[in-house]
Amino acid sequence: MKVGFAVAQDVLGVLVMLGVLLQTPKATGLGGTIGGGGDSGGGYRRRRGLEASLLRVTIVFILLFVAVSIVQTYVGAH
Repeated sequence: MKVGFAVAQDVLGVLVMLGVLLQTPKATGLGGTIGGGGDSGGGYRRRRGLEASLLRVTIVFILLFVAVSIVQTYVGAH
């Protein structure tokens, strides 16, 4: 059972990383880092279509990762 939680946590961790890395940055370049926003209209815009879906899926993976981590900690302690 502990091995199953460890494998699930590893898989979810990789999926979270992929979800984060696949998202389009709101502001790119040095101007976006400082707050200038560059070409993206000041760095503030709504996510639409595939970007919104990817954001929701990434949030679900993060929540699942946290839940599995909590359960794994509980099972490991008992």
